Amino acid sequence: MTTYESEIKAISSNEEVVFGILSDLKNLENLASNPSLQDKARELQFDSDSCSFVVDGFGKMGFRIVERDPFKTIKLVSENAPVEVMVWIQLKAVDENNTNMKLTVKAELPMMIKMMVDKKLQEGVNSIADLLAKTLSK
Repeated sequence: MTTYESEIKAISSNEEVVFGILSDLKNLENLASNPSLQDKARELQFDSDSCSFVVDGFGKMGFRIVERDPFKTIKLVSENAPVEVMVWIQLKAVDENNTNMKLTVKAELPMMIKMMVDKKLQEGVNSIADLLAKTLSK
């Protein structure tokens, strides 16, 4: 498994509020209209436990929440992806109205694919973490 970790992102909101939003993926539906995602994924769909989207060259894929550790961690796994992918969203309260977030992605990538997409995946993980942090800050 190859691991990609985002930088730690500051969210100016309470960890309970942040966890409450992230642990119900339906709350992220407004991300579908974000211009930075529109050129990467199409047909975004959300329900409380999963999201799916179409990526050119890969087809329809998605993620499903498999574990929620209140106010600390949300774990997701890929569905219909060409490779196995696991995602951890980790939260840590800094104080009453500030939360740090880190996104960790582990993917089972064949060596040839890893060499081609390694840098882009790292950039993507940071971009998604940035987008979530901006969306979740008050």
